[in-house]
Amino acid sequence: MAKLLFEKGLSGLLTLLGVTVVVFFLFNVLGDPAQMMVDQNASEAQIAKIQQKYGFDLPTHQQFLYFLNDLSPISLHSSKAEDFSFYSEDKYGGFSLGLGNVVLVIKRPYLRTSYQRQGKRVSDIIAETLPNTFILALSSIGIAIVLGMLLGVLAGYYKDSFLDSTLLLLSTLGMSVPSFFSAILFSWVFGHLLGDVTGLNMTGSLYELDDFGEAHHLQLKNLILPAIVLGIRPIAVIVQLVRSGIIDVLQQEYIKTAYAKGLTSFQVVYRHAIKNTLNPVITAVSGWFASMLAGAVFVEYIFGWRGLGKEIVNALNTLDIPVVMGAVLVIASLFVIINLIVDFLYIYIDPKAKPF
Repeated sequence: MAKLLFEKGLSGLLTLLGVTVVVFFLFNVLGDPAQMMVDQNASEAQIAKIQQKYGFDLPTHQQFLYFLNDLSPISLHSSKAEDFSFYSEDKYGGFSLGLGNVVLVIKRPYLRTSYQRQGKRVSDIIAETLPNTFILALSSIGIAIVLGMLLGVLAGYYKDSFLDSTLLLLSTLGMSVPSFFSAILFSWVFGHLLGDVTGLNMTGSLYELDDFGEAHHLQLKNLILPAIVLGIRPIAVIVQLVRSGIIDVLQQEYIKTAYAKGLTSFQVVYRHAIKNTLNPVITAVSGWFASMLAGAVFVEYIFGWRGLGKEIVNALNTLDIPVVMGAVLVIASLFVIINLIVDFLYIYIDPKAKPF
């Protein structure tokens, strides 16, 4: 188990390193970041000042090493105020140990500051928006699990029936329709045309400012439409996985034995069939949950949901590169962590998958 943990952890770190390299060089190759931060009428002196402030005047490889140093929880910094890597407690925080001209620091990964928000920390921006995206993704996957399992069991148990054919058609349609189109359609139909009936809004976030602009209030109804839209594809995938699993399991000999012992159809399906179809479902759910954190961009933007996806779109529109880079790295880290958890959960559920 320790060997497996080491291998999975190493693989995850290498994945994050690869993402970091791609993200850094992609946004540095696209153009001069200093030029992106100012208007076209900015003077050479203004651009040079920004380049010096953010280290854009340094060689690319040196910028990359400083970037990795900022991301690392254990980092080395200069004790000289004129150096770009100078350690400031207000900037980096953490625990520091002076070693002459070098400062050893144990800290949280530093994602730097926003270009457009007067030096606000990227980590603070992500901390404000990621919980909303997490709530949206968790709600969507909850809806997907409940509906997907229920409809998948019905489709598998009543194989080749009209119900089965209908559910297969709907699940195929659910996987084919793009999320942004579903979001626009649901927002227009249920938020606009049927808004008086449903009581739902076309757009809105989890917390909304009241009419007097004095306080934010929880608006759970704004979660309904984006959660359903984001859960359409996972529902379709789970339906087809569960259906295939139920059909396969119901043909096994031990199922016939269970019927021979006098168990009802409900007992057979609940005690035996569903349990033996969980492994592929768990794998799919974990993958979709991680994907939702990244795939919620269009859904959040269309519904006006103030999450990490909407923040990424706003940052791209304003060329706020540190926010985009930080968000991508956080999402990649969540992918690695979730996949690592699922690998061990899969081993726990399926003894045959154990490496010993």
